[in-house]
Amino acid sequence: MTLSDHWTNIKKTLEQSQASAVHCSIATVSPDGTPHITPVGTVFLRDDGTGYFFDHYAVTLGENIDNNPNVCVMAVNVGRLFWLKALLTGKFSQTPGVRLYGKAGAARPATEQELELIDRRVRPTYWMKGARRLWSDFSVVRDIEFHDFKPVTYPMMMDGVWPNR
Repeated sequence: MTLSDHWTNIKKTLEQSQASAVHCSIATVSPDGTPHITPVGTVFLRDDGTGYFFDHYAVTLGENIDNNPNVCVMAVNVGRLFWLKALLTGKFSQTPGVRLYGKAGAARPATEQELELIDRRVRPTYWMKGARRLWSDFSVVRDIEFHDFKPVTYPMMMDGVWPNR
């Protein structure tokens, strides 16, 4: 099965995971070959197998992408109720996470639609000083074109969650 065959489930998994953890992780490779993982709370997936993230504070992430565009985005649902239910029943009702492999593009100005989406995501937290400091002045994004994925699996508890993968 291809990425496009599973895209709806992938997108749902990333969105739920990012909501539960308030971020997902983007792995890159530094010029000396050292892996680097960055927590990013501003990843969005489109319906066409691509996505983007706001390139705001993570200087090393951007530098690594400029040197080597290969990335892996990993999102894991860390919700306590999600895990409690799976542990009690011995089975996940849906996938606990996903890894997406792709290539990130150059930094570019965010579109109005992208700015509206990030504003909707962070607006409920603006009453907090730290949220205003962290999540304001977004203006630059990087697109990611995904070419493969691997679900996060726990084989003994995953029957039927990722068919044909």
